[in-house]
Amino acid sequence: MRDRHLKYLFVLPALVLVLVTSFWPLLQSFWLSFREWKLSRARESRPLWEPEFDGWETWPYLLENYQRALEDDLLWNSVQVTTTFMFASVIVSVGLASFREWKLSRARESRPLWEPEFDGWETWPYLLENYQRALEDDLLWNSVQVTTTFMFASVIVSVGLALGLALLLAPGGKFRLTVRTLLILPFAMSPALIGISWRFMFQPDFGLFQAVFGAVVPGLADVDWLGDPTFALIAIIGSDVWHWTPYLTLVFIGGLANVPRDAQEAAMIDGASSWRVFVDVTLPALIPVLAVGIILKSIFSLKMFDQVYMLTNGGPGNATQTLAHYIYFHGFKYYDMGYASAVSYLLVIPMLGLTWLYMKLVFLKR
Repeated sequence: MRDRHLKYLFVLPALVLVLVTSFWPLLQSFWLSFREWKLSRARESRPLWEPEFDGWETWPYLLENYQRALEDDLLWNSVQVTTTFMFASVIVSVGLASFREWKLSRARESRPLWEPEFDGWETWPYLLENYQRALEDDLLWNSVQVTTTFMFASVIVSVGLALGLALLLAPGGKFRLTVRTLLILPFAMSPALIGISWRFMFQPDFGLFQAVFGAVVPGLADVDWLGDPTFALIAIIGSDVWHWTPYLTLVFIGGLANVPRDAQEAAMIDGASSWRVFVDVTLPALIPVLAVGIILKSIFSLKMFDQVYMLTNGGPGNATQTLAHYIYFHGFKYYDMGYASAVSYLLVIPMLGLTWLYMKLVFLKR
């Protein structure tokens, strides 16, 4: 009975958070939709009907705001504009921008990278000028190298730590519910907030990590973690590992619950050591869950931006500039939206491959 209701206890903290931050404001706004309330006279909010004076037959006045909305031509015009914008803007704008020379600082001067009416169709390769420029840009290849290093390091460390923690916590114990609930807290935090917090902790003068590392390893006392190219990347990897390891731990705990207990006990009866039981029985059963966790973590590592922006902003120099930060830098720093769009499509290619693998593992085996 207790195990049957345990799954509801796991989601209870998240449910309470959603209710407080999302559901309650929705209820409040729904309640206000039946009232006459202007922000300029917030204290004068009043209902659209008064049953004690007019009787319940006046209930249609409750819907006065909705009736007014349905009869408003400007509202229906905005609905049409929003629908058109939603379906057309992203696909058309980003797709075309990747084949144009377009800087946001001179948005009205956007021009195609080729002019067929003057140069003829034989000049079509100029369409790919943004892509050619990207492939010849050393800074882009530097960001590819940084992103690849970050992805492999964060995936390996996160998955390794998560698997170890899952093996320790899976057997359960007196405080297993409390521990598993606390594990989700780091993943629930905003990546931008994590970046800001870790930047303060790595502060050279009064940072927490500076004091801890200086006390444990005196040689690291004077290290400027965010000012050194190598240590800065390590700091970003560390913040991401701290963010993702608890979530992956919970995923692997769920996977361990599906490992056949009979096979483990049979191997132990045959004299197999704990290590052999893990390698020969537990690990093969965990491979689908491990694969899903690795692919999911790799996808999020490829598009890492928030913590890079908040911790180092790509520095020192370009030592921690990931692909996502490189795209942001050219799109919103240099306002070169055409080039940034082209690089974005280059980033989409590996993400589509990983997404295809993820979908195949998750859905095609069901």
